[in-house]
Amino acid sequence: MAFTNDTRNKLDDAQAQIARLRDQVEALMKDRVSPAVSDFAGRAETAMHSASGVVRDQAQAVSGQVKEQPLIALLIAATVGWIIGRVMR
Repeated sequence: MAFTNDTRNKLDDAQAQIARLRDQVEALMKDRVSPAVSDFAGRAETAMHSASGVVRDQAQAVSGQVKEQPLIALLIAATVGWIIGRVMR
């Protein structure tokens, strides 16, 4: 009987320690990890919007160049295609 009570007390103590550890981990997640992840996500979103704006601007610039000088654009495209074809052989 004493063995059972001792085992039960140790089990209860272990469960209490696990509950305290769980609470500590949850508090750390809430106080430290969540704000850091949120900050990182905000920075990533800002960088993505900035990069997409740059890509859009560059695409418009290239499109304007192609419209102004279509023969040069065609020669460049043909040359690049030929080089890729040679490399792929």
